Amino acid sequence: MTDINELRIAVIGAGPAGVYSSDIFLRQLKKLGDELGLGTKARIDLFEKLPVPFGLVRYGVAPDHPSIKFIADALEKTLDNPDIHLYCDVEFGKDVTLDELLARYDAVLFATGAVEDKPLGLPGADLDGVYGAAKFVEWYDGYPTGAREWPLDAENVAVIGGGNVAMDVARELMRNADDLKAKTDIPDNVYEGIKANKAKTLHLFIRRGVAQAKFSVQELREMEKLPGVQLIINEDDFDLDDETIEVAGQNKLTRQMVEELFAIREMAEDMEDDGDVDYEGNPADRKYYVHFNSAPTEILGEDGKVKAIRVEKTETSADGKMTRTGEFEDYPVEAVYHAIGYKPATAPGIAYDERRAHLANANGDGRITTEANGDGAQVRERLYATGWAKRGPVGLIGSTKSDALAIVTNMLEDLAKAAEGGRVAEDRDPESIDRLLAERGVKPIDFAGWKKVDAYERAEGAKEGREHKKVIDPDQMRELAHA
Repeated sequence: MTDINELRIAVIGAGPAGVYSSDIFLRQLKKLGDELGLGTKARIDLFEKLPVPFGLVRYGVAPDHPSIKFIADALEKTLDNPDIHLYCDVEFGKDVTLDELLARYDAVLFATGAVEDKPLGLPGADLDGVYGAAKFVEWYDGYPTGAREWPLDAENVAVIGGGNVAMDVARELMRNADDLKAKTDIPDNVYEGIKANKAKTLHLFIRRGVAQAKFSVQELREMEKLPGVQLIINEDDFDLDDETIEVAGQNKLTRQMVEELFAIREMAEDMEDDGDVDYEGNPADRKYYVHFNSAPTEILGEDGKVKAIRVEKTETSADGKMTRTGEFEDYPVEAVYHAIGYKPATAPGIAYDERRAHLANANGDGRITTEANGDGAQVRERLYATGWAKRGPVGLIGSTKSDALAIVTNMLEDLAKAAEGGRVAEDRDPESIDRLLAERGVKPIDFAGWKKVDAYERAEGAKEGREHKKVIDPDQMRELAHA
């Protein structure tokens, strides 16, 4: 039975940021609660607008990432905690308001993700055949409200971006459908779509140099092992000066990335020398070009459709400053995908920092403010942000853990200063939120409901010798969860 005197925290978003924060809050409270005069018990209610949890892990990362399974398993273990209550299929601002949460919870933490692309902003960006990465990722990850079909009829494709999402998009566009199906949980519509993909040539354009790319080593290693794909690089891109090499060597992750890129350069040379083969030495029927110091400037069209992309050669100094050279080249392509960053979601009733693309918070400390960076910006008590909602769309999934610890520290500090040891919500009935949602006809999916969906996915996957096969229809998820 829930203690009405325990702290009550609402978390908006059941992706990595929300789940990690919930776990760290409970751990830190147990460790420091008595010392802070807060006690060591709390109830955390985790609200998620989708019918299932895990956010970015399930719907924002390519299905062939080997680490995803382990991250999802760790998140699931965290949710299987009697002090954390999962409320999926409950949308903040629609099914429950900020005032209603503040009446029932001592603090509200926003851990919302990102669903929109940053606009490309190039001439020709509105042509038929130009796609933002976010919608394509939604398609191949089976996002509940995403597209169910995707036009993959372009033989020549360009991908713009120097980060992991660009790598994911390029890899899926070069993927062998049977190989992908055997190793992942993709649903049937994605398998059929990739099987019919006509792409034979792909160009990945990265504006800065080899030492300034933002790829993880894991992404690069996944790019190296694409059946039927020949990697092609420009050796001139790897002619780095001593200062650039020295600067890159000062950061461990950058150094590892550059070392891996040099290994890819050697691999690409071997692929060419061996007669245009893939990584296993088999004949390659697809070509994947990687272009550094290449800034797209315009997408060229004909009859409203993409026909080419114009790219300007750039130069990058050791400190990462990019300069343009005035040298242009056109590449014939029929489709362009841009992965130049996401725009984290807004939240009703919360100010948004448009320039930095995150919820307005005080000096990046996660305390929500009345406005973004203005002289009149004041901290709004009991409201917090973490993950991309706090800092914008940067950092890997692991970054959310350190983020969560910093936010939780601030939350505990504020709760300790509040009246009656942080217990400030007027309505302390633990069943109050359930009654409110029931009155509105909202039927949340709890952890037990998610486990039913998961069991079904595992059973369907087992029929095909796979671990999982993803359910994509939200109504089917609800039916399974409430059965």
